[in-house]
Amino acid sequence: MKKLIFLMLMISVLVIGVTGCTAGVNSDLGEYIITAQEALEKVEAGALLVDAQNSAEAYQEKHLQGAVSITRNMVMTSEPVVNSLIDLETFEGVMEAAGIANDTEVIIYDNNKTMDSGRLFWTMVSYGHDNVKVVSGGLEALVAAGATVSTEVPEVTPSSYTGTPLNTDHYASIDDVIDQLNYPDPNTVILDTRTPEEFEAGTIPTSILIPFTENLYEDGTMMPAQQIRIMYKKAGIEEDDTVIAYCKTSVRAAQTFVALKSAGYENVKVYDGAYTEWESDPALPIQLPEENEAPVISNEQDAS
Repeated sequence: MKKLIFLMLMISVLVIGVTGCTAGVNSDLGEYIITAQEALEKVEAGALLVDAQNSAEAYQEKHLQGAVSITRNMVMTSEPVVNSLIDLETFEGVMEAAGIANDTEVIIYDNNKTMDSGRLFWTMVSYGHDNVKVVSGGLEALVAAGATVSTEVPEVTPSSYTGTPLNTDHYASIDDVIDQLNYPDPNTVILDTRTPEEFEAGTIPTSILIPFTENLYEDGTMMPAQQIRIMYKKAGIEEDDTVIAYCKTSVRAAQTFVALKSAGYENVKVYDGAYTEWESDPALPIQLPEENEAPVISNEQDAS
């Protein structure tokens, strides 16, 4: 059934179009995603541009003039599993080193299908910094809009920054996912944002598959809020549902987080431990495709 939902979803998206110039669809990107042109206007007015390319090497090779770098490894730790969220104190240090104060308007871009922008966005709002936007189309779109590319690293004046405790409205733990399986809430959805191939190799039971790439047009720009709402509603996910999104290490899931939040979904969480944490515990069930005789399987160490 989930495969059928996904195939119907794919067909509906193809019918609507794949280029971002879709006739009859509201082009409003929502609250947290902005066009490259809007981003440049905000930077001109004083917003801070943050380059979230995946590595320091990518930033050194090419970034936008004046952009400060916050790479993925600066906002992630390897404990308890790879790509886990940093703690509050570390987050505050990252913000201060980047010159970000509590009242700074932040504009984030990347060159990676909005994955790293989404992960940094999720990290920032989870620790209380809501004055932040993500650029649709990232670096390529900004260059096309006239932004100047540079290799020069700007001087940064360190700031003072005080974050807030982790907002659990945005964060899901492994216990939250287990609770949903044990005591199902009909208004909560577990959302797998990985590829169909990964999904078919095994998923968290009851998951609905919508790959994070479905939030994008072929040119890498984000779909408008209206189209995001239509797409997820077709998959049975309503705006007032609680959505627990994950992928392998919840970088792709963070891109879906910003897409849904910008489209008006209020109750969206990222399962930070993700499938990496889930499959590492032999006591937890894995769901296989429907054609398998036993759609939900457990490791031999599972006592249930």
